[in-house]
Amino acid sequence: MNGNHSTHVHTLGLEEQIVLAIPFVIGLVLYLLSIVHSNRSYSSWPLYRTNLWILGSVCALLAVCGPIATRSHTDFTLHMVGHLLLGMLAPLLMVLAAPFTVAFRALPVQHARKLAKLLKSRYIQVISDPIVASILNIGGLWILYTTPLYNAMHGHPLLHIVIHLHVFLAGYLFTASMISIDPMPHRTSFTYRGIVLVLALAAHGILSKYIYFSPPASVPLNQAEMGGVLMYYGGDAVDIVLIFVFFMQWYKAVRPRTPFAHESL
Repeated sequence: MNGNHSTHVHTLGLEEQIVLAIPFVIGLVLYLLSIVHSNRSYSSWPLYRTNLWILGSVCALLAVCGPIATRSHTDFTLHMVGHLLLGMLAPLLMVLAAPFTVAFRALPVQHARKLAKLLKSRYIQVISDPIVASILNIGGLWILYTTPLYNAMHGHPLLHIVIHLHVFLAGYLFTASMISIDPMPHRTSFTYRGIVLVLALAAHGILSKYIYFSPPASVPLNQAEMGGVLMYYGGDAVDIVLIFVFFMQWYKAVRPRTPFAHESL
């Protein structure tokens, strides 16, 4: 359990960092361009949503390129910092930024219809179900940290890229299945989502405790303990915001409507 971790890893190359950074840079540019274009035809896009997307993009970029990404290859504690940034905080901020809504505002009608058709597809219905999204997200983490996959990731650049993209996409999908601001044709009930949310958060907490006592092979115990603590308490901090937004949306959905009711979340 406390073997020489460095003999199992490759040096994180600039190429890998660039490949992982490109999608988030493109997403940031497209989001900002969509705002500029849509503001010509609609009311101004809320500044706070723009800031949320920028902050989410920065969190993701910090996790996949730069010092944190480089050192996370040999430091499990920093690896867990990257996990929190890429798999939890960035998805939460970016879901709250409502990217599909701004895309609908900016796209020509024919392209907006194609996007709407995609969101209504059977495939999206399946993967956006809270249970499926939870399995892809939390289940994927269990597989990563309780099997040889973690060490394999640090020895194979392509696998490293694929897993990091999965961590973000699964985190985004899970968050969107719970509290999406964007149109969701297959939205499930709050009761159903609430039950799945509780189970998913419990599974994440249990995994952090498991890592604390039984880390992936070759991870030093002191780093595993710190990483487990970060995963547990850092995850709780993000989850508090997620839970707050979830119940705020639930409250607004069931409260009596008045002429002055205003939706913001």
